[in-house]
Amino acid sequence: MAALSGRTALVTGGSRGIGRAISERLARDGARVGVHYGRDEAAAKETVARIEAAGGQAFTVRAPLGGPGGAEALWAAFDPQADGLDILVNNAGTAGRRERIAQVTEADFEDLFAVNTKAPFFLTQLGLSRLRDGGRIINTSTGQTRGRAKAELIAYAMSKGAIDVFTRTLAKELGPRGITVNAVAPGAVDTEMNASWLRGEANAEAQAAVRAMSPLGRIADATDIADIVAFLASDDSRWVTGQCIEATGGALL
Repeated sequence: MAALSGRTALVTGGSRGIGRAISERLARDGARVGVHYGRDEAAAKETVARIEAAGGQAFTVRAPLGGPGGAEALWAAFDPQADGLDILVNNAGTAGRRERIAQVTEADFEDLFAVNTKAPFFLTQLGLSRLRDGGRIINTSTGQTRGRAKAELIAYAMSKGAIDVFTRTLAKELGPRGITVNAVAPGAVDTEMNASWLRGEANAEAQAAVRAMSPLGRIADATDIADIVAFLASDDSRWVTGQCIEATGGALL
């Protein structure tokens, strides 16, 4: 029997990039996956189609996150399609503009924290009544919160640093219910979000620099992160909680 057979998962930002890889991996392990998206309906439907073509089960959940009522709208879209939840993956996020502190505007800052910090907080708050005992919460953090944070990502790293605190604190509160709470902190990953500086011949220098950062000598793809999330979603991780797993390929060594 598949490791997650009979369980229901929700992956925010589950239609593209790391989120799509997570959705597909959890479905492959037997979970029925709610693929959340904010705007790109075509990408979400494509992700569901890919899952179903591989023999899995999935459904789309549309709700813009970050604004007033976003968490309520997501659960209102989720509830008619599922009877409770076993795995919540708070993956949706934005990197915003790459700016040093002098160039970060108040609007930039508020947008980053609305999507990366406020949304998962209130989404989880409202989701706890739906999450079954023994469930899993997995948050997406970033390697930028530890070690060598880049000056041009200061606001982004701050918004994800709050997720690390959220993860540790929530793990203590939910432990009595048998719910584990962990985070995964990726480094640079070859996804659409990073395409402008990490793909194509014009970015060969950046690609070489990213490869050189890791002792493994390559650039991560989305499945490298999804496989870690799958472990944290499984029974194999039952004695792991309150942790933020660095998933940078050793780039911070």
